[in-house]
Formats: sequence, C-alpha cells, structure tokens
Amino acid sequence: MFNRLGIVSLCFSFLACSLSLAFPEHANSQSNRVTRPVITQEIDESKLVMLTGNTRPEANAANDRGAVAAGMRFEHMLLQLKRTAEQEQALELFVEDLQNPSSANFHHWLTAAEFGDRFGMAQQDVQVITQWLTSHGFQVNQVYPNRVLIDFSGTAGQVMHAFHTEIHRLEVNGVMHVANLREPLIPSALVGAITGIVSLHDFRPHPMMRLRHEYTIPSGLGSNYYAVVPGDLATVYNFNPVFNAGISGRGQTIVLIENTDLYSMADWGTFRSTFGLSGYSAGSLTQTNPAPPSGPNNCIDPGVNADDGEAILDAEYASAAAPNAAIQMAACADAQLTFGGLIAIQNLINSTSTPPAIISISYGECETVNGAAANAAFNSAYQQAAAEGVSVFVAAGDSGAATCDQNQAAAASGITVSALASTPYNVAVGGTDFGDTYAGTSSTY
Repeated sequence: MFNRLGIVSLCFSFLACSLSLAFPEHANSQSNRVTRPVITQEIDESKLVMLTGNTRPEANAANDRGAVAAGMRFEHMLLQLKRTAEQEQALELFVEDLQNPSSANFHHWLTAAEFGDRFGMAQQDVQVITQWLTSHGFQVNQVYPNRVLIDFSGTAGQVMHAFHTEIHRLEVNGVMHVANLREPLIPSALVGAITGIVSLHDFRPHPMMRLRHEYTIPSGLGSNYYAVVPGDLATVYNFNPVFNAGISGRGQTIVLIENTDLYSMADWGTFRSTFGLSGYSAGSLTQTNPAPPSGPNNCIDPGVNADDGEAILDAEYASAAAPNAAIQMAACADAQLTFGGLIAIQNLINSTSTPPAIISISYGECETVNGAAANAAFNSAYQQAAAEGVSVFVAAGDSGAATCDQNQAAAASGITVSALASTPYNVAVGGTDFGDTYAGTSSTY
C-alpha cells in the first residue's frame, strides 16, 4: 500500500496554498542591523558543559563493540548554532507576519543571505567558533549563509579531543553502527552559541511507509477490499473540481527530498500511463544533487540504494496530486554521520538562487530518540524555509501514533511522533487509512 506522504502533502501545497507563493520582491532585509555577540568570555577548555539529549538509546554496554580507530574520518558533520532569544522572538513574529495579509511583510520572503543577516549569529561569534574547531584540527568546509549551521570534517580522535566523547562501534539486531557513547561536552564560553552536533551516529531517518508484502488482492474479499489508486486520491481530497477548472500543477515545481536515486526513471512514466495521467503533458521528472552554496561539495550522488522504493513512490504520488507539475528529486548521499536528506534541504534553502516553493519529505525518525541537536536542526531548517516562502510538507508515516515502533510487531513506546514532521513550520500528512469505512463513504471511491 502506498505511503501517505509529504506527498499528499502537495495536494494541500499546490492546490490550496502554494500557488500564492510566487516570489515577489524581497523585503528590506535590514542587513545593516548589528547582531549582538553572545560569546563574551575567553574559551577555557577546563570549564565544560554537557549538551544533554544527544545519545542514542542503542549506545549501551550490551551493544558496544569497542571504540573506532582515532584516525577514522567523518566528512560533513553539521554543527547547529543558536540565535539569541531576541532574534528568535523576532523571527517567530516575522514568520507570522509573512502570512498576515494586513502586515507590511505579507509574502515578503527573504533570501538566505538576508535571513542570515537578520537572524543568524554575529560574524564575530561565527569566527570564534570556526577558530575553535580548527584549533582542534577540524576542517571547516563552510558556514552556511543562514549563519546558524557549520559544515565541518574531522577524525574520531578530533571529536574526542574537542567534544569529549568517544565514537564506538555498536551491534544492534545484527547490524553494525557507530555512535557516541556519552553526551558531548563543550567549553562553557560557547554554550550560548552552540546547540550541538546534529549527529554523532549513523542511525538515520528512514522511509515512513510500511510495505505490505501480500499485495495481491485475495479472492473472495469482494467489495470489502480496496486498492488505492490516483483516481481515489483525487476523489478523497476532492481534486477533480480543481483539475476540471484547469489547475493541475502547471508551472509549479515540487522538490522531493531523497537519499537515493531512482532505480528506473521509466517507472514514473509507466505509472502515469497506467493510471491515466499521461494526458497532462506538462508533467516532468528530473533528478538533481543540490550542491552547497560554496566550499567542498557535500551532496554526492547517492546512486541507488534500498530506499529507492520510497523515492519512486514519492515521485508517482506527487505526480498523482499535481499531474502537470515538474517533479524534481533532490538526492544527496548520507555522510558517515549526517543524513543526506538534511544536506539536500540545507543546500536548497541556502542556495544563492530562488529556493523551491514546495518541498516534500517522506522520511522520519522517532522524536524522542532523534536527539536534541537533530530535532533543533530540522526545526531551524523548516523555520528558515518558511521565512523564504517555501512550503514544507512531511510524511507523518504509516505507523500512525506509533512512530517510535515503526516495523515492530507491536507498539510499546506509547503515543509518539516523527521528529521531522512535528515542528510548527511544516505540514504533516500521513497514513494510508482514509477512514472511509468508519465514515461510511467506501462506496464513493
């Protein structure tokens, strides 16, 4: 059965709100505004503060298989920075004003550079942090234009020296992983400036669909069994009147965030022709690897991996919801400790060109195990997207309220959500069950 998605995401996006997201002239960014520095003390490496909430529950003695070699290199780690409380309050108000027709800021989206000038860290603080990283031997690849994220690379030994936590090998359910065993520590002088390392492990977000292996319709079930197809999607969400009015996504680009290439581009065309969508001649499908705005390329072509089923599903049902839209797959390979999808998002919203109006993400991770810094990273990215006029839609997933028990035989973690879908700056859409039986509407589609 198909996933829910950020996919039906775009139904709301392109049919309801995103058509209004044509990019008008940008607002005055007040780029001459001076941001208050928050690093006001000399860095004393003997005075340390713990960054709590940044270890995985799997990082325990039972799973521990020993420390990795000190020389093991990790490319493109991400350091999430903090803005001041005053900046955060101003940003929240600004995002509200962007959607307020009576505000002078209504739909006055910012560029990434303008966003960094208004809501990023002071350049003085950024310089202190980059110098601190290089003093521990790290390579600083780039400071993103938003001035709240730094891409850096280094070894396990340098991580230990700077953040006082070892990276160990773990064996979890027969699969080998790497992760930090202890919470990171940083000098107290930097606490007001650093949220944390987005990830020091390789437990990454995963596709939010649940595959059903017995997908052939069993005989004898008759009218009690329904296979959901694009026509049902159009009926359930009442797209048909809009389609009939000539609104079908023409002129819109829907960017799907992936960490894999498609196994076959031809599958998309087969899907469209099979379900009567090929008559929408403006629809298209492309694959891209969005590069960062500067510095070494951190978006490597991932090739095809086990997530390709999610990727083609995203492309097919994005096209089902908006059959004349341009569907663009934005795929970056996972770095050792960084989810490729987050790299793709950051490169898109920090680009020097106009960002996409619609981003759809069908990956997720249990919020309670994702880590405090990673949760903050997605919140910050979506918040920036909102300030730039980007509509972000995220799959809530096929596990409903049991997100933390995805693919388990039974739910044991209580009511939970996906970290990628639970910020105030995205729309979460999810679930394969449309509630038709409960509502008594099964006969209508």
